[in-house]
Amino acid sequence: MSGNDGVVSGGLATLGESMGLLVQATPGVPRNGEPLSFGIGGSESNVAIGVRRLGVPATWIGRVGDDPAGAMIVRELRAERVEVVATVDPAPTGLMIRWRPAAGRGRVEYYRRESAGAHLCEDDVPDELIAAAGAFHCSGITLALGTEPAAAVARGLAVAREARVPVSFDLNFRRALWSEEAAAPALTEAVGWADVVFAGLDEAAIITGTRDPMEAALALEQLGPRQVLIKLGADGCLARIDGANHEVPAPQVTVLDTVGAGDAFAAGYLAELISGAEPERRLSTAVAAGAWAVTVSGDWEGMPDRRTLDLFEDSEPVVR
Repeated sequence: MSGNDGVVSGGLATLGESMGLLVQATPGVPRNGEPLSFGIGGSESNVAIGVRRLGVPATWIGRVGDDPAGAMIVRELRAERVEVVATVDPAPTGLMIRWRPAAGRGRVEYYRRESAGAHLCEDDVPDELIAAAGAFHCSGITLALGTEPAAAVARGLAVAREARVPVSFDLNFRRALWSEEAAAPALTEAVGWADVVFAGLDEAAIITGTRDPMEAALALEQLGPRQVLIKLGADGCLARIDGANHEVPAPQVTVLDTVGAGDAFAAGYLAELISGAEPERRLSTAVAAGAWAVTVSGDWEGMPDRRTLDLFEDSEPVVR
């Protein structure tokens, strides 16, 4: 299940944990015998899928268990034409459950302690692949999994910086994995290594102390990255790119499921960055991808391709 044959250089390289995903079918109190849908999910693999759908090569690096969930992760990613470099681990593949206590509300519980993905380590990082990439993307989720996954991220960052590969980092704070106090120094250090940083306002406040979008962007910029993107949900985004301010509104859409919107946003931006697009194009694709994602249920199923984005820009809801 491991190996990197056929990986196209110049695309996105990313590493992290992907898990099996159970989703409560009907909002409300869970009932005995109620069906749950089964799929896969993981921020970094979501971004890889999103980038690949936009026509840019992508590779996901991780660990999976020798079990049906692990096999499904590899199969689905490869079906999306994402290259997979996956070590098979003796531990089981991690699991997350999305409960739906009410319509439009969700709660996620993780079963990932000592999982296969939590055993990600420095030895899993393919230096040559990352050094040949067009960008390397990682997130705060992997830092929260333990010392070995954090070391793998550090290794990837070091290899990318040495090879002058742009480094992308999404704060992706998960309260179920660690506290703000524990996360702050690790996130701050990672931001200092990055060229591109994605953050929601609440996440940015953990290390900047402010929820003002411009103040947060400037504070993150002071740590080192030349491209800081503050995700503002339905209000679009505010960005500082090479010292210039950019504000991009989000398209108005009917929201079905907000899960995965941040990953779609990052994928849209990174696909355009790797393709050499100007900042305005990167940001317009990012907000359009994020907006499209919330109109479809699922972690990654709503990641748009180029044709979908073209349809999204059309004023008519149905193209005949």
